[in-house]
Amino acid sequence: MAIINRVRATLLLGSAALVLTGCDGADSVASPGAGSVTIVTPAPTPTPTATATPTPAAITAGQFASTSGQTRSDGQTFAITADEQLAIVNAGTNNNVNGSASMLSGIAPASATSLTTASNASTINNFFTATNFVGALSGPTDNAFQNWTCNSSAANFGGTSTSCASVPAIGTGGSTAACPAGTTDDGLVQTFRVCRLPQLITGTLTLPRIQGVVYRFRGQTEVGTDVGTTGADSAAVLNIAAGVTLAADSTEATTDVLIVNRGARINAVGTATAPIIFTSQQNLTANNVGDATQGQWGGVIVLGQAPTAVCAAGTGPNNANGSSATCQLGIEGVTSRFYGGPDAADNSGTLQYVQIRFTGVALADGNEVQGLTLGGTGTGTTIDHIQSHNSADDGVEIFGGTTNIRYFVVTGADDDGFDIDNGYRGFMQFIIAAQKASGATADSFSTEIDSNLAEDLLPRTFSTFANFTFLQTANAPAAIRQRGGSDMRFINGVVRTPSGVACINLVAQEASAADRSTIRAADPARQEFGPPLFSSVYFACQGR
Repeated sequence: MAIINRVRATLLLGSAALVLTGCDGADSVASPGAGSVTIVTPAPTPTPTATATPTPAAITAGQFASTSGQTRSDGQTFAITADEQLAIVNAGTNNNVNGSASMLSGIAPASATSLTTASNASTINNFFTATNFVGALSGPTDNAFQNWTCNSSAANFGGTSTSCASVPAIGTGGSTAACPAGTTDDGLVQTFRVCRLPQLITGTLTLPRIQGVVYRFRGQTEVGTDVGTTGADSAAVLNIAAGVTLAADSTEATTDVLIVNRGARINAVGTATAPIIFTSQQNLTANNVGDATQGQWGGVIVLGQAPTAVCAAGTGPNNANGSSATCQLGIEGVTSRFYGGPDAADNSGTLQYVQIRFTGVALADGNEVQGLTLGGTGTGTTIDHIQSHNSADDGVEIFGGTTNIRYFVVTGADDDGFDIDNGYRGFMQFIIAAQKASGATADSFSTEIDSNLAEDLLPRTFSTFANFTFLQTANAPAAIRQRGGSDMRFINGVVRTPSGVACINLVAQEASAADRSTIRAADPARQEFGPPLFSSVYFACQGR
């Protein structure tokens, strides 16, 4: 018993020593030796070596910028090198030319943190809203484009936005519905009452929303007759209520197009939950159109009396103030319909919360009908919350004029998203060009800014895009093309291009290699702003 008690005492003393030395306790005690305790410290589990995310090499000038299109039809070339183009962007402020597409989730940034430091566009003009983010959306929860848009493979806006291929919400009751005054009852299509517009609207025609009723237009349907450059009012007005659907007539072969002539007005005022939809008659039948459908009718053309730089033979020329009382030009896509005049504040009406689906007709090279065409419309014309979807040509083309634009989405266009030329001098903010997933034509840009080789005609094309998102998929030279002596400011933007496609393409095609007006220094005598200005633009080029 004495021996056993001594052993117990020894163990108790060892345990006390263990506590006093602050070791790990009984779990760390091995079988004791003679009068001692052995502590075994387990080897720590090795911490895995973190694999650093590789930092992509800085983009080269040749990857960032394209020199495509520098050669004129006469064989002369007045190149703007890729190095010069990259230097112009780097001369701006807060631009990131080494961005990554992983920072985007569809049309939105992947997080609410701005992709680069935003600039205050409101210091340029009070038309602009100051933002603390770049791109058209502030982050993944921004719902500014939801509900009034439709979804496709090009862009998903979330919310209650439905598929662009789905039948619009026309409602039931068409079999007993009556057509309103000024329209013609064309019977039923599916279960919908079809009320046809007259081909010439000379007074006021109002299209109310009636459950089960769709309004149809056939051939060249016109609001008013052209009053010229005089500033006169034709007294023709087309009013369209929220939630109305209008369909182009597929029962005959002529190109269906809606034209609002100079002096007339269109007031198509939808709401976020009840947008107005211009579409094809095929879209009235379930599963009759798809994600690739386009070119089923012409489009909407609005013509005004604001200045254009390019004048038809025997009219003009114009000047920096756009004050010529004779300068006018025929609009693309139709015959003998003109735009232009001296009224920069021209009011051709209002388009708000409107979808324009499955449009675009190319009558000849350079003579096309786009989803929406604006010719010489002025600052009195309101264009906001518009979606141009699956145009077989441009989503929107703007010829001259001064109209400012907010919240404009181009999805799935087969040519350019935003095409401006002929002395356009308006502003745009919160705009998206998202090309279709399958890619558009090989010469399709998210935006093309031009003067149609009229480099020094006045007023000079000069616009500002603020809070824009350009998602390029087409195998074009770049997402942004600017040429023809036009001026431009790009503020708070996001540009993404696939592998093999540059981000910008600046082109000079002037008569002298020493006078490359697209990038030359500011010259007030020629209404020249100077090289394009990039500020707070996040570029993710070449699929990086």
